[in-house]
Amino acid sequence: MTIRAVVWDIDDTIFDYATADTVGIRAHLTAEGALARYGTAERALALWKDLTRRHWARFGAGEVDFEGQRRDRVRDFVGAALDDAEADAWFHRYRAHYEAAWALFPDALPVIDALAGDFRQAVLSNSALAVQDPKLRVLGVRDRFEAVLCAADLGVSKPEPEAFHAVCAALDLAPEEIAYVGDEPEIDARGARDAGLLGIWLDRNGASREGPSGVHRITGLTELPALLRPHTRFGAPSTFG
Repeated sequence: MTIRAVVWDIDDTIFDYATADTVGIRAHLTAEGALARYGTAERALALWKDLTRRHWARFGAGEVDFEGQRRDRVRDFVGAALDDAEADAWFHRYRAHYEAAWALFPDALPVIDALAGDFRQAVLSNSALAVQDPKLRVLGVRDRFEAVLCAADLGVSKPEPEAFHAVCAALDLAPEEIAYVGDEPEIDARGARDAGLLGIWLDRNGASREGPSGVHRITGLTELPALLRPHTRFGAPSTFG
């Protein structure tokens, strides 16, 4: 069956989340006069990123809601039993610095627009619509996507098949008619593959480890149109295994 739609992950796929997060937390701690508490900026950034991964995993496993994981991340980072209002206020101050650093990867918009003539496009993110929809609008790409679906609103996260099947339903397409592109080899590419989609791992860092079997690996989005070309309704049947 031919591929008729491309569904995208957002953070660290089309949006340079890692850079924005790094710049944001450094600027926030500097403004708060708290950077010295962590010894070095590098230690502070490493702790923040580790806590982000840990608490997002709890959210993905259904152990905590979206707001709860964010508040717990802040409490662990500052090492204090902040109440909800205090944790929210701390995060909102950080978010102002983080948002000031928002940017798409340079290859994102050209490829999204290059694919528009042949493929429908949508987004499936393990975040919340209240977070990702405004982000896409600020970045100027919300109108490129027919649908934006997020785990917090769906009640199920990638790599669960139900998350991928929700975007299939939103597009009224079978899983095998959709390619999914994301930066996580297991959560994104393998999850898509297991749900019946064409799983594509965007490995921008050129990781030495092998990705899951049965998925496609690219190191930049400029490789995507050529990979998808055999799958378009204009091309020959795919020869990718």
